[in-house]
Parts: sequence; structure tokens; C-alpha cells
Amino acid sequence: MIDLHCHILPGIDDGPKTVKESIAMAEEAVRQGITHILCTPHHNQRFTNEKADVLLAVEDLQKELDRQSIPLTLFEGQEVRIKSNLIDEIKSDKILFADVADRYLLAELPTNSIPEYTESLFYELRQMGIVPIIVHPERNRGFQESPNLLLPYLNMGCLAQLTAPSIAGVYGKQIKKLSEELVQHRLVQMIASDAHSRKDRDFYMEKAYSIVEKKFGSTVIEEMDQVTRDIINGEQVHAKDFRPIV
Repeated sequence: MIDLHCHILPGIDDGPKTVKESIAMAEEAVRQGITHILCTPHHNQRFTNEKADVLLAVEDLQKELDRQSIPLTLFEGQEVRIKSNLIDEIKSDKILFADVADRYLLAELPTNSIPEYTESLFYELRQMGIVPIIVHPERNRGFQESPNLLLPYLNMGCLAQLTAPSIAGVYGKQIKKLSEELVQHRLVQMIASDAHSRKDRDFYMEKAYSIVEKKFGSTVIEEMDQVTRDIINGEQVHAKDFRPIV
């Protein structure tokens, strides 16, 4: 299993503070069947984690995992908060993508809104050959109120990533219900943990996959697994068979 969204790097954002805490997360990830993690520290107004710093942090933690014989492979990435000058940051080589081909970008929207410039920004990214992956749309107020607002982005070629704790019920019944509807209507193409620690924001990948398999069948899980593999490898991925929630 590949986890495409995880805050496992120590001391650089609101994830684990120490290497010891990161190791505890890694051990739990392996227990849940995760073999690869895309390390995605926040790159936003609160935390500045530019490309060079993340590369070094991933290298250091991977060495420690290898030293302790923990069978987990790390990749470098970022959870990038969208902003009007994002294109400039990409051109300045400050941004990490989810893949070596620099095709897939984990894009975080503000919690309380969908900024007016989002569609034009994503359109420009698509013109550059970049595929924005909208992370945890089920936790964004705009998509909560009108989940079909995802449709124009998917039609544009963007993707969307559901958070495992959401469908596991950690954030309440309403978000769990919306998460199930998003999966049912193919408005999200993958599940990732967005794990931050063992204490309060754990992985829940095992539970999330179990729920999806029971409700929607093993084929959906297989498709999501294939999507995550293709993204990491820089292969073409398209949202398919998505439909509005009525």
C-alpha cells in the first residue's frame, strides 16, 4: 500500500516533533500494510518547507529507518497551499511534486472556502502539464456544502484525494457520510492518511480500506491502489466514471 499524503518528517511542521515519534509512525504504517510513503510537509503561510529542506529531511529519516530495519520507503513531496503566486514558486524550483516527472501536485485549499482564483490557477497548471490533486475536499467547507463543485475540476483533468480518518468516522458522522458519497460517485480517486502523529492524527488506512471494500467492493480498492502507483511513477491518471451527487 502507498500512502500519498503523510506528515511523518520530524520537526518541520505540525507533524511529529522528534525522530522517535517519526519512527513510531513508521512502525504503525508498516503494521497497517503501508510499504511506501510520500512525505508531504506543509508548505503554506504557517510553514515554509522548500524543496531542498524536504529532500534533506527525507534522506535523514530514510537512513534511520534503514538502520532500524523498518521496511518502509520514503519519497519526497509537499502539501502545497494554493496561492496566487504558486506558478512563480514552481518556476523558481521551490515546489516538490508527488512524482519524479513533476506531473502531480498535492494542492491544499483553505478550510473555509474555495478561493475565486482556484479554477483559473488550476487551468494554468493544467496548461503546464501539471495535475493538481485536491487533498481532503471533504474537509473543505465549500465542497461540504456543494460537493458537485468538484466536477469542473475533474473535467479539467484534476484529481481528488480523500483522507482515511474522514471515511473512518474520526471527524464525525457528516464528514463520514460525505466521504462515502464521494467514493460512491467517483469524485475522489484515492485515499491517503494525512497522518500527523500516533497520538491524535493516526493513519486509519487499514480501517478506511476495509470500509470502502465492504461498501463498494474490492474493485474500487484495486483501482485506488493502481492510481497511487501510477501517480508515484509519473504515469498518466485520469478521473473516470465520476458523476454528480443528486
